[in-house]
Amino acid sequence: MALMFARLAQNFVKAGYYPTDEVTLERVIGMLRCTGPGPFRLLDPCCGEGTALADVRHGLLHTAGTADDEPASRTIDIEALGVEFDRERAWHAKQVLGRVIHADFHDVVIKARSIGLLFLSPPYGFGVADQANGKAGDADAEKAERLERTFLFKSTPLLANGGILVFIVPHYALDDEMRSHLARNYQDVRVFMAPEQRFRQCVVVGRRRKAGNPSKAVQDMLARAQASVDGAAVLPEEWTDAPYLVPSVADQEFTFHAVRIDAEQLGDELQRYRGHLLWQAFATHFRQTTGACRPPLREMTPWHMALALAAGQITGRFESEDGRVFLLKGDTYKRKQRTVATDVDEKGEVTHTVTMLDRFVPVINAIEFTPDYRLGQIVKIT
Repeated sequence: MALMFARLAQNFVKAGYYPTDEVTLERVIGMLRCTGPGPFRLLDPCCGEGTALADVRHGLLHTAGTADDEPASRTIDIEALGVEFDRERAWHAKQVLGRVIHADFHDVVIKARSIGLLFLSPPYGFGVADQANGKAGDADAEKAERLERTFLFKSTPLLANGGILVFIVPHYALDDEMRSHLARNYQDVRVFMAPEQRFRQCVVVGRRRKAGNPSKAVQDMLARAQASVDGAAVLPEEWTDAPYLVPSVADQEFTFHAVRIDAEQLGDELQRYRGHLLWQAFATHFRQTTGACRPPLREMTPWHMALALAAGQITGRFESEDGRVFLLKGDTYKRKQRTVATDVDEKGEVTHTVTMLDRFVPVINAIEFTPDYRLGQIVKIT
């Protein structure tokens, strides 16, 4: 099920975007540190224009070091990732973050336990069906899932053990389920009121741990923050306690992609990986016209043709007698041939002999260049 229905989505695009103010953001950055060379991976599941996470990344780069008394290092590897539902904001974010997907967060696949820092400032309100009016206090709204809760529950499994959560929400949204979830899945939990109270926000910071029994002290602390703006201290201007250390992530097979992708984003991805595409290395793969080819001393027999094919020397543009045009590339590969021989001796004992032989098989790979319905088809001849 998609996160936001069509009519409600339009409401969020117009009025549900609550960017984090600069003062709060600066004080949050002061709480965080990266140590070591990394790599480090940051994620904002509803990144808006991407500026908040970009500032977090810049701040971590500026303060990075292996200890408090060592000089800062600007050479560490910090990757900033974002997901954004609104098209205009998503494409702006693509300019300031490493990778951004324009999609609903529910339609994005991200590898579990692969994120070092989760910067979560979700949209506020209820994810209700289109027939409901979505007003707080209504019966339909009371039954619906708060978006803050939905984003928190879905994104928590993405954090690596020891990963840092920065959760910015209205203080009154910290209901029983969210408080229990935070107390069960995070340690070193702290809650502060944002210096700017235009949106009545609080900042919850914690370190991911293995899920266990919820801490009553954490639940009580969050309950006091929910009850009143005076239930928690204001985020301090200067962080004097031990910083929250963002862990590095070393997994090689990271997954971050949308379930569905539109043509515009596909073009953007192809541009990103253009160095790995066939056409960028066209001259390398098909260089018959650039190389000096000496004619054979005599007409080539099928045996000679097979040798040239196996050596990869048969390549380039060819036209058949019936007018079909191909772009060819000859090659050879090794294939195992397995034979089994069964022998029965005088006593009736059966012996199986398995023989494995290597066979080198020539193959022609071709792209159909005939200007008709077959254009672009792949042809393989073995």
